[in-house]
Amino acid sequence: MDAVTKEILAKLPRLISHRPFEWAKKSPGRPAIVEDEVTWTYKDLAIAVEGAKALLMGLDVRPGDRVLMINENCRAFVALLLACSELEACAVSVNARLSALEIDNIRAHCQPRRTFYTAEVSPDAIAHGERHGAEIREISMLGKLSIGSLADVQEEPVFKESEKHVAAMIYTTGTTGNPKGVMLSHQNLLFISETTKDVRGFTPDDYVYLTLPLSHIFGLSSSFLSSLYAGAALHLVPGFNAAHLFKTLPKGISVFQGVPAMFSSLLEHAKINKVEIDAPRLRYLSSGGAPMDMDLKARVESILGLPLNNGYGLSETSPTIAVPPHDKPRQDGAIGNAIPGVQTRFVDPTNGNDVPEGEIGELWIHSPGVMLGYYNNPEATAAVINKDGWFNTGDLARIEEDGAIFIVGRSKELIIRSGFNVYPPELEGIINSHPDVRFSAVVMRKVPGNEEVVAFVEPLQGKEIDVEVFKQWLGERVAPYKKPSHLIIMTELPTAPSGKPLKHKLVEIAKEFK
Repeated sequence: MDAVTKEILAKLPRLISHRPFEWAKKSPGRPAIVEDEVTWTYKDLAIAVEGAKALLMGLDVRPGDRVLMINENCRAFVALLLACSELEACAVSVNARLSALEIDNIRAHCQPRRTFYTAEVSPDAIAHGERHGAEIREISMLGKLSIGSLADVQEEPVFKESEKHVAAMIYTTGTTGNPKGVMLSHQNLLFISETTKDVRGFTPDDYVYLTLPLSHIFGLSSSFLSSLYAGAALHLVPGFNAAHLFKTLPKGISVFQGVPAMFSSLLEHAKINKVEIDAPRLRYLSSGGAPMDMDLKARVESILGLPLNNGYGLSETSPTIAVPPHDKPRQDGAIGNAIPGVQTRFVDPTNGNDVPEGEIGELWIHSPGVMLGYYNNPEATAAVINKDGWFNTGDLARIEEDGAIFIVGRSKELIIRSGFNVYPPELEGIINSHPDVRFSAVVMRKVPGNEEVVAFVEPLQGKEIDVEVFKQWLGERVAPYKKPSHLIIMTELPTAPSGKPLKHKLVEIAKEFK
């Protein structure tokens, strides 16, 4: 471990909840959490967290237990997350907009002691709670919450070392029946949040618009925790809406972090309504969660007059690996330099040797942000983290002489749609489970500021598939962002002699659809 990393780690508290409590003592009257109708100061936040901790204890949640929160962004989730930290329980954050199948698979996998549903802001959370027999209650300061019954689960060990104790779990997938829960320690999240706070230049004077889901690591760590650690104010929004962002920017928003599709929607909203974007205090823009489109970057920078900073990270790395410093924006497509404390290697996947500088290799990293592993899945963990603690991102990249990193492709078949991960094999498995389907292939199609999901389906011989009926069937089994933009029925998919679909040909066909 180098001196820089040691210095960063030496400054960190033990639990992710400690920094906000420090701000509550230092600046109790500063705004911390803002919703359209409710504002909490840092003192209010501390009181709410203590109340939420008492609620958890009264519901027989123990240190080490997993607490599942089916949520959309709101103050209740914030209080429960930090209360789990204070209790030394593990917060499992899951987007309420996932399908019933996905939610149920995750719930069965993580075995929570209790499940909470953010009923105040999310009809989807209410619906999941009703399916699970949860009780809606009005909780002081938190509003309406649905609370599930107590589960008789095994007690988990509690570690006093920050680097060993699991603070949160983020799920990467949920429809295959074998979802992967990324276990993140307190040190993982503290390290990334503290470091990116400084790299991005966050201060107590910042007012951060947070519509990135707190069930996603970008929203949870790089935006939410980083902002709180800086003593900034956060404007929480349950789901992205360009019109809402447009009307909130004039109220003093200084920081907006989003996925490329959000920036594209903001520009489109201004164009359609023939209005200028009024953002008098806006000073920092950051895009992540999906590859940056250089044309979108240029348009955003031209209209808003600010650099649109690209960044890169993964759930398994808490997430940030690289981002340009706030005072040194880049005009090219680089993801920036590795943040302090992150070491990188660029490896030839055929022989495991490092490639020369400037050449393309598989990106490996070593960092205090690397996850503890996948919950109850040592085989999957061993496949991505070697014995020396190096993590294989699975992405192809190169590094320039100045340390700037460029992602040039993905060795996985991941599609990133509006910041959400869509895994083709996962979606193909669901499609192939239909009784009239022989097999399918899912590919990505690039559109301005986003990536679309395109599914090709080959019916069984003698079967006919009604596209609209099939879409409805599929929609009941996957989250909205996983639904294909185009569903194409083909009598016979192009295949290699082995029977494997020739996806490069399907990608070309997908480009033709409007």
